[in-house]
Amino acid sequence: MKKKPIILVTNDDGILAPGIRALIHSMNLLGDVYVVAPNKPQSGIGHAITMDTILFCDSVKIDNGNQKEWECSGTPVDCVKLAISEILPKKPDICVSGINHGSNSSINIIYSGTISAIIEASIEGIPSVGFSLLDFNWNANFEPYKKYIYQIVKKILYNPIPEHIITLNVNIPKLKKEEIKGIKICRQANSKWKESFDKRYNPKGRTYYWLVGEFLNLDNKKIDTDEWALKNGYISIVPIQFDLTNYAILNILKSLNFFCTIYFFSDLT
Repeated sequence: MKKKPIILVTNDDGILAPGIRALIHSMNLLGDVYVVAPNKPQSGIGHAITMDTILFCDSVKIDNGNQKEWECSGTPVDCVKLAISEILPKKPDICVSGINHGSNSSINIIYSGTISAIIEASIEGIPSVGFSLLDFNWNANFEPYKKYIYQIVKKILYNPIPEHIITLNVNIPKLKKEEIKGIKICRQANSKWKESFDKRYNPKGRTYYWLVGEFLNLDNKKIDTDEWALKNGYISIVPIQFDLTNYAILNILKSLNFFCTIYFFSDLT
């Protein structure tokens, strides 16, 4: 690139989260950084968008970096939509989201606002990367992992894959710098949450619930998954897409004429 790339930064933990501040610092070394992020935590919001209330998006100055920043009253996906349509001078060269406080590996990407933000960017034809650290502590130390984040984003910016929009889900194990064994390209592990609700009563007798659950890795012995990589000291990278078509089943249904005997109601009268 002859000109400095335009980098859009967002997250789901909120614009003040230590994770996004660390990500901004790394991105300032690579290009012109624009930050559009929620003004409050939005974890678990998925691909939600704001439709029934107004959105606010205000310019802010949080630290002494060179980035330009806006805090948005909406979701991470709202942030990306507003950034592209209203705020940035042109479409960004890349969108990065995170660094999330906690894992977004395997099935967790379905619920993640961090990952939904980069999926929204990819819908608009923008290369994108979501970063997550397996540490839920608000005061987690992101410093040891900045070099990996910098290198991953730089690689995408300066070595694009022809005719493809790359979207990556990157998870980093909570390890010391010298304990990280490297980076593995993986598939998303087959997993689920075995969930239940803790039923309680408030002082007035009204019922309320806390969602609780146990994470189940159904690919526990498979070495090609993100969960295996993270458990064994590697940074996992999973390429993802927004096309949810199950092509294997699609071809089976076509080959078997599976629904050819189903008739519309009007055909039976």
